[in-house]
Amino acid sequence: MTFTTSTLNSEKVTAFQNLDVDQQLALFWFIYTEMGESITPAAPSASTASPTIAEALFEQVKHLSDEEQLQVQRDLLTRKNTLFAREYGAIGDTTKLLFWYLLAQGMDSGTVIPVPSDYKLSAEAESLFNQIKRLEFSEQITLFRDIVSPTGVDPNVVEHDSATGL
Repeated sequence: MTFTTSTLNSEKVTAFQNLDVDQQLALFWFIYTEMGESITPAAPSASTASPTIAEALFEQVKHLSDEEQLQVQRDLLTRKNTLFAREYGAIGDTTKLLFWYLLAQGMDSGTVIPVPSDYKLSAEAESLFNQIKRLEFSEQITLFRDIVSPTGVDPNVVEHDSATGL
């Protein structure tokens, strides 16, 4: 699966990717908590989303220990070649958005490890967050799609990893 980043968002996507993985995860959480009511309803209702697949992936994560849940999320963002990252990497971008939406809901309900309540975004993440808040709704959705598009591992294009056997 290939991805293209919209020219409008390439700078923001690069800024997101340049954050350390925990800042990326925290930024997702802050976006959900501050802007969730306007952004997240678009993911579940999108015509190209596969709710059954996103929900099945979410259920796998939900049943892991807190440490394993956190590691799965880190692995997706760092594109670590794991079986879960391959399953996730094979889905479409809109379904990926739905998966992250379900994770945020799980954090909200306590079924997924949350960001610590006293967690502070770095100056870079805070700046990016403020830029995202100023975008129009459609630009926000496009940006989030651009951010999640390359996450995970596309099983159709990755070379065999002898260390993992995948």
